Amino acid sequence: MTAVAVISPFSRSAEQEGLRRDLPRSCLTATTPDELAIHFAIREAVFVEEQGFFDGSDHDAHDEDPSTVHVLALCGQVAGGAVRLYPLEELGLWKGDRLAVLPDFRRRALGAPLVRYAVRTAGEAGGRRMVAHVQPQNVAFFERLGWHLVGEPGAFVGRIHQQMAIELHQPAQGS
Repeated sequence: MTAVAVISPFSRSAEQEGLRRDLPRSCLTATTPDELAIHFAIREAVFVEEQGFFDGSDHDAHDEDPSTVHVLALCGQVAGGAVRLYPLEELGLWKGDRLAVLPDFRRRALGAPLVRYAVRTAGEAGGRRMVAHVQPQNVAFFERLGWHLVGEPGAFVGRIHQQMAIELHQPAQGS
């Protein structure tokens, strides 16, 4: 498989690449320093600058944990979204969080591929269930992707969120 050269959405080359509607959407696990820098910049733009969830940075210990998977969503070669996922202490339980899609890319439907990629990745890693804290306006979106409500809404990072979950599918043996 040929590696994709990821273009930062904050660069001049992103403007040149353009955001045509017909560009393919895809996701990849961010592994290089440049890809990780773009992943963190997207999260900062959404959670620090746009939504004000965090003051200065949304980084925490999960970002330094080697078991955390950082994902980028691409429109063509331009990154427009990010999500991270990691295993929790309970065997087979994973958490998806920090799902962020930049405003210019929301019309490009990058959220669903990000969520599906995270779910598939956790299942392929042996996960049996994934949980997430979802902002209320995004609950119906997650339900359309097969997630279900867990309990009542409650405070998470200082704002109301709904905990949701999805059962994960593991690849068949020998495939």
